[in-house]
Amino acid sequence: MMERRRSTDGLWTLKEQVRARPEQQRVTLSVCNTGCRALGSVEVLAALEEEVRKQHAGHSLRLQRTGCHGFCEVGPLLVVRPQGVLYVRVAPKDAADIVAATLKGEVVERLLYTGPDTEQPIVHEHDVPFYKHQTRLVFRHCGRIDPESIDDYLAADGYEALAKALGDMTPQQVIDEVLASGLRGRGGAGFPTGRKWQFCREAPGQPKYLICNADEGDPGAFMDRGVCEGDPHAVIEGMLIAAYAIGATHGYLYVRAEYPIAVQHLKRAMADAEALGLLGDNILGTGLSFHLKLKQGAGAFVCGEETALIASIEGQRGMPRSRPPFPAQSGLFGKPTNINNVETFANVPVILQRGAAAYAAVGTERSKGTKIFALAGKVRNTGLVEIPMGATLRQVVFGIGGGVPEGRAFKAAQMGGPSGGCVPAEHLDLPIDYDSLQDVGAIMGSGGLVVLDDTTCMVDLASYFLQFVQSESCGKCVPCRVGTRRMLEILTRIGRGDGKEGDVETLVELGQSVKAASLCGLGQTAPNPVLSTIRYFRDEYDAHIRDKRCPARTCRHLVTYSIDAEKCIACGQCKRVCPAKAIEGEKKVEHVIVQDRCVSCGACFDVCPVDAVVVA
Repeated sequence: MMERRRSTDGLWTLKEQVRARPEQQRVTLSVCNTGCRALGSVEVLAALEEEVRKQHAGHSLRLQRTGCHGFCEVGPLLVVRPQGVLYVRVAPKDAADIVAATLKGEVVERLLYTGPDTEQPIVHEHDVPFYKHQTRLVFRHCGRIDPESIDDYLAADGYEALAKALGDMTPQQVIDEVLASGLRGRGGAGFPTGRKWQFCREAPGQPKYLICNADEGDPGAFMDRGVCEGDPHAVIEGMLIAAYAIGATHGYLYVRAEYPIAVQHLKRAMADAEALGLLGDNILGTGLSFHLKLKQGAGAFVCGEETALIASIEGQRGMPRSRPPFPAQSGLFGKPTNINNVETFANVPVILQRGAAAYAAVGTERSKGTKIFALAGKVRNTGLVEIPMGATLRQVVFGIGGGVPEGRAFKAAQMGGPSGGCVPAEHLDLPIDYDSLQDVGAIMGSGGLVVLDDTTCMVDLASYFLQFVQSESCGKCVPCRVGTRRMLEILTRIGRGDGKEGDVETLVELGQSVKAASLCGLGQTAPNPVLSTIRYFRDEYDAHIRDKRCPARTCRHLVTYSIDAEKCIACGQCKRVCPAKAIEGEKKVEHVIVQDRCVSCGACFDVCPVDAVVVA
């Protein structure tokens, strides 16, 4: 034990040297350079770089390219550190004022956050409601370090947990610590992580493999992408600790190719870690050897299932297989294999640094720690959020998310993506944890959370998610391949106004059969959106079938648009946007919609300035 402890001294020395470097002492302008690229952050960074040069500020200011800050709704985002001043919706033209104000210790007031949840502009990041109500453990570095700089990670608390594991703990002690923390897999199933590691450690056979599942496929979900792009070394450190615990010598990072920035940052992090002796043979002189490879997936949703993922790495078609044997017994190339997702591995360094008891103090009795959600849909503040287990849906949607836009009402939240279910308004105060969500017909899933308002048709929503899983089904087992297709056909008929009595009962019966008989998790959870919407919104299904009416007025085949002649001002806006040329009328003459030509797209309704377009 003493020999291992001495062998990690070199890492601590390196960390002290990195922290003492001049760039780590400067005031830092941290700009999101991942998700905010879509909003122009690359141009903002170029403008800031030019202004730092013009104002000769390079000796006192550091420009830092970071991962996602989380608050995507108001990007591009910039934070002045260590002061913590937050600027939102930054544009290239703001660069000169930001640099000049920062040098003077002042703030640019027009760039501070303001919103319906604030009385006046907020200066500091931690006071903004979006951040104030979060508990950022996994995201503690995101937006604070350059993900392509191993020095930034080391200057924070990077690789300290690994040093503790290798220097002061046996592999079994590491597993015991993870068990005591109560960490459950964040990929969706929620299986206790420590138990999974124990099974693999005790399984006979060598070599043992470790796989990180970063094949994030849920529509609207980007939690794992945010971690890989913003803090790739946390994932690698978690994998190294797991490899030490279970005795693995080889590992794979399985990332979908649609995540090019995540791939770039992970590759850079792997190369830098290897250069410092943190990957490869005899890591830190401890005798631990761990070789890590990155495998890019082709984007098949089914490859999020662990046996299908294994098949993909082996070069086979991504299709699940029957279990047992489980991967811990016979996985990659027939050897004992442990698979966890990105968020699970990123939690591990936190547990070892802070201790199992401190980690377990966050969350509920059976769901410990925090959970990351991709908050999207009909909500003011979209983005990535991290909350303690047990926080309520109301706290997330209204406290962090700022509620639904004005004039609309909260209807439900779709949680868990295509595998999840709808949580209606009556359960807004439901604690978000594995057990509570299951009780109301939803699941935690990987962390998708789509907010729905009163304009959402639940039949249409169920059809959308079922169409997704049906097209992503690998086709290996009949219940999933055929059952989901039959369910989709019924839903399509209902949405077109051709539903009939008994369709809902058939959907329930088919859904229960698909859940019970499918081979893998994709099929076993595919009916969830349908079953949960029937459970809570049966009246909408009945309206579609019996009244040939869509209560949300979104199903095109069940909606009729007309123009109120008394309100119409004959401005011509509706006529200009109509794709079917279904609107007739000249200037100063009330317009009319020709029903035979109307395709019910709603474009006229959206542009009418006087609400003259009527939906029925």
